[in-house]
Amino acid sequence: MKSILIVGLGRFGRYMAQYLYERGNEVMAIDSVEEKVNMVLPFVTNAQIGDATNEQFIAQLGVGNFDLCVVAIENNFQSSLEATSLLKDYGARFVLARAGRDVHAKFLLRNGADEIVYTEKEMAERMAVKYGSDNIFDYIQLDDEYSIYEISVPESWVGRTIAQKNIRAKYNINILATKEDDVMYPNPGPDHVFLEEERLVIMGHNRDIEKLV
Repeated sequence: MKSILIVGLGRFGRYMAQYLYERGNEVMAIDSVEEKVNMVLPFVTNAQIGDATNEQFIAQLGVGNFDLCVVAIENNFQSSLEATSLLKDYGARFVLARAGRDVHAKFLLRNGADEIVYTEKEMAERMAVKYGSDNIFDYIQLDDEYSIYEISVPESWVGRTIAQKNIRAKYNINILATKEDDVMYPNPGPDHVFLEEERLVIMGHNRDIEKLV
C-alpha cells in the first residue's frame, strides 16, 4: 500500500484517485473547486479544497510523507508548473505530472517533475497501433524501445510448435501468453502448437515486433 497525493480533480485526476484507491492505496485528493472535491469523496481516503499554487496550503499538507504526488491539473499549465515546483520545494519524493505538449513536459521536468504522463498523446498512440493494423489487438508501451503486443498468429506459424519455429532466436521476441475466447494461458511451453484462432501476447523490441506484424 502506498500513500498518494492527487493534485487536480479533472477527469484524469479523478480516475487516477479512484483506481489507486480501489487497489488499496491511501489517497488524498485536492482541488480548488468544491464540487470536484465532493465528487471524489467516495473514492479517496481524504480530500481537501485548496489551491496547489498557494505555498501556505502546500506547506501544511506534509507532502514529504507521500510516496507519490500526481499533478493532474487540466487546462492551466502555469498552475501545473507552480504546483510541481512547490511540491518539490516542500520535499515530495516523486512527482508525476500531466502534460499536454512536449514543451510543457520540458518545463515541468526542469521544475521538479520526476516523470511525465501524456494522457491524450499516449492514448492516441495506443489506439493508432491497435486500430491501424488488422492483426494487432492491443498494445502496451513499456519504454521508448520495448512493448507488449497482442497479435494474431502469423499464418506460417499455424500447426507448428514454438520450438519448431525457434521463436526467440529467429524473431527475438518472447511469447508471454496465448489467448483463446478471451481466456489467457500464460507461459506456453516449447511444445505448444499454434492455432489459427488464438492470439499471442508477445514482448520485444519495437523494431523486431514491427518486422513480425
